[in-house]
Amino acid sequence: MATQWLATDLGGPEVLRQVTVDLGPPGPGEATIEVRAAGMNPADYKHFAPGQDRSLLPLTIGYEVAGVIAAIGPGTQLASGGGAPGDEVVAFQIMGGYASAVTVKASDVFTKPAALSFPEAANLLLVGTTAAEMLHVTGVASGDVVLLHGAAGAVGTSALQQARLLGARVIGTAGEASFDAVRRYGGIPVRYGPGLEQRVRTAAPEGVSAALDTVGSDEAIDVSLAVVPGRERIVTIAAPGRARTDKIQWIGGANPASGPYRAMQRAPLLELAAGGRLSVPIGQTFPLDDAKAAVAALMGRHPYGKLALVT
Repeated sequence: MATQWLATDLGGPEVLRQVTVDLGPPGPGEATIEVRAAGMNPADYKHFAPGQDRSLLPLTIGYEVAGVIAAIGPGTQLASGGGAPGDEVVAFQIMGGYASAVTVKASDVFTKPAALSFPEAANLLLVGTTAAEMLHVTGVASGDVVLLHGAAGAVGTSALQQARLLGARVIGTAGEASFDAVRRYGGIPVRYGPGLEQRVRTAAPEGVSAALDTVGSDEAIDVSLAVVPGRERIVTIAAPGRARTDKIQWIGGANPASGPYRAMQRAPLLELAAGGRLSVPIGQTFPLDDAKAAVAALMGRHPYGKLALVT
């Protein structure tokens, strides 16, 4: 038996309910994971937010976990090869991660990098693959100067690290309290707010090659349009409406190209993490039983870094 959190209605944390489920043995192509940590992302609460399709209720929550294999189906190997009970693993592009155990497709399960704790590993891939896709669609390469809106956020932190590995220079917008975090990962912080365009131009007198928007504000899009010569090199994950009207790129769950690309990036990102070249700052962890409080924190202001549910 396992415990699992479900959204039984549309709304906020108050609609979450913890239930007991009987997973049964995994079948061919499946693996059952004893969850040690579930990653937390804004996509989790957006999944059951008002306006979603009520006919899909109840909804499971959570797209990524790290844990230990409890059982593996007959004739089955993990995406990273092999696999046996007791192996430490990470799984992403799954459903129902807010649980004490979960049965998933083995093709979504990989060996956990020993360099990462369970909360870190559980929070690596959703933001990491999102950042990787942003850099990919804008063609960021060595020598580029990148404007990154929301550089101290979860996706921003991963994008900072990945852009540096590509050889790009990053100008990152953030509040002044987060400047040290931006610098820690190789970015040049600039304060958002009135006058942002001039501050960006001062920080990058040679010009800006591309812009990555994780914020979705009009300021972020307007400044990006002002400083980047080609609109094809501007991407947003948070302003699909502006993407349509201003003819810039948008990626996300509803973009049919995003899922396959992000799936292909899981193994390379895990390899980077295993080699110590990609890290995940953790801001706070919560017991699995306190998922309502954890989601409330996720929806509001919380310490710098990612949140995780732990068992």
